Amino acid sequence: MNQSRHSILDTPLTLPCGVTIKNRFFKSAMSEILADEKNRPTPALNRLYERWARGGTGLIVTGNIMMDRKALGEPRNVVMDRDDDIPALSQWAECGKKDGAQIWVQLNHPGRQSPKFLSPEPVAPSAIPYSSELRHVFNTPRELSDEDIRGIIGKFARSAGIAKRAGFTGVQIHGAHGYLVSQFLSPRFNQRTDIWGGSLENRMRFLVEIIRAVRAEVGPDFPVGVKLNSSDFRNKGFTEEEALEVVRVIAAEGVDLIEISGGTYESPVMMDGKKKTGESRPFFIDFAERAVASVGTPIVLTGGFRTSEAMIDAMTHAGIAMVGLGRPLVVDPELPRKILAGQDYTSPVRPLTTGVPLLDRIAMLEITWYENQMRYLGEGKNPKPRENVYLTVFRIFRHMGGMAFRRRRA
Repeated sequence: MNQSRHSILDTPLTLPCGVTIKNRFFKSAMSEILADEKNRPTPALNRLYERWARGGTGLIVTGNIMMDRKALGEPRNVVMDRDDDIPALSQWAECGKKDGAQIWVQLNHPGRQSPKFLSPEPVAPSAIPYSSELRHVFNTPRELSDEDIRGIIGKFARSAGIAKRAGFTGVQIHGAHGYLVSQFLSPRFNQRTDIWGGSLENRMRFLVEIIRAVRAEVGPDFPVGVKLNSSDFRNKGFTEEEALEVVRVIAAEGVDLIEISGGTYESPVMMDGKKKTGESRPFFIDFAERAVASVGTPIVLTGGFRTSEAMIDAMTHAGIAMVGLGRPLVVDPELPRKILAGQDYTSPVRPLTTGVPLLDRIAMLEITWYENQMRYLGEGKNPKPRENVYLTVFRIFRHMGGMAFRRRRA
C-alpha cells in the first residue's frame, strides 16, 4: 500500500464538541455477553477492551449497555443504572483508554426486542406483535404511555451521566437495528396518534428528546453520538429519505458523530448486507455518501469492510469520517496497527456454516462464533480466526448450558 494513501486513516478527527480522536478506526458495538449475573462489568471485559485499545483503534464503542435492568436485550448485558457500579465501570473505562483510545458507551433500550424469558411484557411505541417466526421468541409488547416514554428519556440521560462520571469518553445512542429508538422511527412499528407518532417529525421526537436530555446531563464538551439505520429494509418501514431527514435534524441538535447502519433482526442486512444487496462494496455506502453531502457532522460507515483498500476508498470517495469495524476487530484486534504500518490488509472474516442450515440458525452461528472469540480475548488469549464452527457450538453450550440455544436476540 502506498504510505501516503493509507495516511488518511491515521489523521486525527476533531468532533464538533472539540474532542479529538487519534485516528479513523471505529470499533462498532457488538454485544459481548460478558457481564456478571448482576449485569456488572467483569475483568474479561477489561481485558477485551484493553486489547482493542492496544491494537490501535481510535474510538471503541461498547456493546449495547442497557439503562434499565428490567429491560434487557439479552442475558449478561451490562446495565448502567446506578452509581454503586461506578468503581467497576471505571476500571473498564480505564482499560479502554489505553494508548490514547476513546471508549464510548452505547446506550440502548430493547423495546419489544427483548426475548420472552427476559421480558414477559416488553414495551414498544405500539402493541404490535411480530408477524414472522419471531413471534415465538418475543411476546406482544405493551404500548408505552406518555409518562413511560418520558421516564425512559430520563433513564437515557441518567445512564449518560453515570458513563461520564465513570470515566468513559463519550456516549452513543442506539437508534438502529429494531431496538426501541428504531421502533419509534419506523411507521411499521409506531402507529401512535399522539405527539410520539404519525408524522416523521413526531416519530423522531423520542430520539430528539433523548439527545436533548443526554446533552443537558453531560454538558457541551462531552461527545454524544447516534447510531442510525439508513433503512429498515422492511415494507412500510423506515425509509432512506426519512433517514436522511433524521440525519439533518440530529446534526442540527449538535450530535458529534453519526454512525450509519441498516436493517433489523427480521431483515438482518447489517449482518449479511452483501448477500441481501448483491454488492461487493461496504454496506450502506451510497446512503452514507448522501448523508455526508447533507450535513457537516462526521459520518461513520459500518458494515462489510474487509480490506484496507476499501476503507481508504470509502473515506476518499464517499467522504466518511471514520471506518466502522466489528467482526474484523474481533478476529484481529491488531488490525489498525497493521494497516497504519503500511500493510495491504485483507481481513480473515469469512462466512460461517456447519453445513446444516437448521443447526446454523439454532446455534445463531454468526453471533455465537464471534461471542466465543471475544471470550478468548477476555481470557487473555488470542482469537482463532479459523476455529472449527462445531467446536464453537460445543463451547458455547458448555459455557452457557441450555441458555446457549434459547433465542437471546432476534
